[in-house]
Amino acid sequence: MSTDLKNTGLELSEKISSAAKEDILELNGKISAFRNLQIDEEKFRAFRLARGVYGQRQQGVQMVRIKLPFGKVSPDQLIRIADISDKYASGNLHLTTRQDIQIHYVKLDDAPKVWAALEEVGVTLREACGNTVRNITASPVAGIDPNEPFDVSPYAYEQFRYFLRNPICQEMGRKFKMSFSSGEGDDAFGFMHDLGFIPKVKIEDGKEVRGFKVFVGGGLGAQAFHAHLASEFLPEDQVIPFTEAVIRVFDRFGERAKRNKARLKFLLNKTGIEEFLKLVEQERLAIKSKSYVTDRDVLGEPVLPEGSFAEEAPVDADKFETFLKTNVFEQKQKGFYGVYVKVHLGDMSTDTARKFAAVIKKYAADDVRITVNQDYLLRFVKKEALASLFNELNALGLAEPGYDSIMDITACPGTDTCNLGISSSTGVSTELERILKEEYPQLVYNKDIKIKISGCMNACGQHTIGNIGFHGMSIKNGPYVLPAMQLLLGGGLEPDGSGSIADKVIKVPSKRCPEALRYILNDYQENSKEGERFNDYYRRQKEADKMYFYRLLKPLADLSSITDLDYIDWGHTEKYVKEVGVGECAGAMVDLVGTLINETKEKLQIAERFLERETYADAIYQSYTTFVSGAKALLTSEGVSCNTQMGIINDFNEQFVEKGNFFVFEGDFAKQVLKMKEHEPSKAFAEQYLKEAQDFVKQVIAVREKQLVK
Repeated sequence: MSTDLKNTGLELSEKISSAAKEDILELNGKISAFRNLQIDEEKFRAFRLARGVYGQRQQGVQMVRIKLPFGKVSPDQLIRIADISDKYASGNLHLTTRQDIQIHYVKLDDAPKVWAALEEVGVTLREACGNTVRNITASPVAGIDPNEPFDVSPYAYEQFRYFLRNPICQEMGRKFKMSFSSGEGDDAFGFMHDLGFIPKVKIEDGKEVRGFKVFVGGGLGAQAFHAHLASEFLPEDQVIPFTEAVIRVFDRFGERAKRNKARLKFLLNKTGIEEFLKLVEQERLAIKSKSYVTDRDVLGEPVLPEGSFAEEAPVDADKFETFLKTNVFEQKQKGFYGVYVKVHLGDMSTDTARKFAAVIKKYAADDVRITVNQDYLLRFVKKEALASLFNELNALGLAEPGYDSIMDITACPGTDTCNLGISSSTGVSTELERILKEEYPQLVYNKDIKIKISGCMNACGQHTIGNIGFHGMSIKNGPYVLPAMQLLLGGGLEPDGSGSIADKVIKVPSKRCPEALRYILNDYQENSKEGERFNDYYRRQKEADKMYFYRLLKPLADLSSITDLDYIDWGHTEKYVKEVGVGECAGAMVDLVGTLINETKEKLQIAERFLERETYADAIYQSYTTFVSGAKALLTSEGVSCNTQMGIINDFNEQFVEKGNFFVFEGDFAKQVLKMKEHEPSKAFAEQYLKEAQDFVKQVIAVREKQLVK
């Protein structure tokens, strides 16, 4: 049964939660307002990004990012996403390094319909992009890893659920990323996340106590930072309270004006880890949850395929043997196996996706995981079913051996669809995989070397943590420009679970990347010691001669021998033209101050709704954001540049309160506003604080009206 909503063109099923319905209707309304030039383009962009709708390189169409916490997806959800892609997008599903699925070429007006169809099967777009808590990633083997202290999946899920729509993280200065690894090997790369959690157990009074080692302030991008150790053992019930306090500090003190300095890593670099943790501790009084006990059974038991399997011969015995060695492992649940499915570039057609879903239902559990290197992990496959599963995957082109090996290259979409792509990452990835398969087939077993490629420096392809990494750029050659790649070496996970950030070595034309790979691999094979890991070889050579790899590759950077083909990027036939930032929908500018005041009113209304629902901590925080938003509106009206929330609060005090231009508060504006972190989130304080916010907004409107009649 469904409900038709008048004047929206939307039909929202009763399967959709009331919160999701509000979201979808709000997105539909904002799109209409944007079309009618009632919303500033930048404000609309920020809004839709936080709803998973991202402007593509191609004019007039959007990428929609589907948020799948820790990469968990069922066959039925996969079928629904395929159906949606056929109806509204390009007929392709793209797996990402944050364990999401993206669909491309969606019309903006269709985005609410896409969202509604996804919510019917329990999938959201909310906060998949934008300055929010992004998809929380986790080890794909969580729950089946023979070496894990415990399954981190429920903890990742509870984090997702707790911070979804949470007022403390809706409009931060930049995105916020978290991961949960399955053990000390840090297979979810906690060392490069804003918050990284590694499970640990200890024995107290004869009982097992769960907790996490916690890292804070890591990040990739143009400036990569290692995360700092925040705690050797954070009790499991403190994971969400600690995270909430960290996000509140980031929201208040984080940079907002300078986008390239707005990540948590820069705030932590500025304050230092000790001062930062002090600020976090100061938030403890006001947070919603002082303790949060995760339901370890929240995800339920996986649904396993019924019936028995008759063993059959593999269609390609040699390939099957290699597949077993590289793509299959026995789970901690004896008699069951995990099976990795390589997906080239993370792309799968909708026809293949539906057939793949049918294979999953036949042979594996309904709990499939997307991996951080853009592949799938099937779980709970019986030993006697492995050959049959291989045969059916092989028929779909999905039985390639070499999961997580050098043959399994990670690459972002780059210039195919991304606004920020500088040179093609997918084209060069395809060529490198071809060369590896044809010229270095023995390396299919090498899981020591990971190749990661990004179309720009922002590291969606995680090139900064590749043993061999490439990121897109361009090179000028006289009056001409050609596509190029910055080559990096020495990144990735180390045997002890620590992480290494790759070093930039040299820039080479994109068409010379295959030769660069040959140079590196040939040198490694010739000059490495017996059994020496690639990163150890790299560091040894670098210590002996810091220019070793630069000199090795320098002939490829020589532009004197450039040919016409070097001016054509991989996968293209036309001459290269550098294009960055093209494709966002156009919109007319409106009164920015008026827009900010309208946003302030909206925030106040949300605070009032939270109070009505008796969610007092949320009401208090939303009232706080109302103060900040209103102050920003009036500061903007006076031409005062606004940055951090603390900067806005202090500037408003100086520009309006101290000068006698604002009379709601007597004395220090900051002291009044920041009461929110000095009180328990009680009903009495929530009501009092909201009343102050209401009075504040009334005077903001009055001041603005006086400005307009001058």
